[in-house]
Amino acid sequence: MSSSVRTALRREKLEPAALEVFVAAPERGATAAFVGLVRDLHDGRRVVAVSYDAFEPLAVRVLGAIAAEASERFGACVAVEHRIGKLSVGDASVAIAAGTPHRAEAFDACRYVIEEIKRRLPVWKREHYVDGDSAWLSGCALTPPR
Repeated sequence: MSSSVRTALRREKLEPAALEVFVAAPERGATAAFVGLVRDLHDGRRVVAVSYDAFEPLAVRVLGAIAAEASERFGACVAVEHRIGKLSVGDASVAIAAGTPHRAEAFDACRYVIEEIKRRLPVWKREHYVDGDSAWLSGCALTPPR
């Protein structure tokens, strides 16, 4: 993996500010960040927690590929981490930061990464509801990394 890309799956709390520090540099006039949080309501149901499960060896490779693609496509330094395990409402589940010479590419790199994560990353989400029920949500269509 390039020195302009940093990725990880984590069981512990994400630190988005550390990702922003990684992508900042004098030649990069812009940094952009995206943090996805566990929300308390989905399709009219009150959510108390979310569990993320992954096929970890493949997820690590796919996450690295997505970040490398964004780095190359947008000329960006990219850092991205995704949580796995059980998270509470308000916890960060994914954090992305991109640093580029100009703002448009930094925003575009973050958007590319989150959209590709949703589409390709072999991480699945199970919501846990106030009433004690839980449900797996539709996830990525598992495809081999490019």
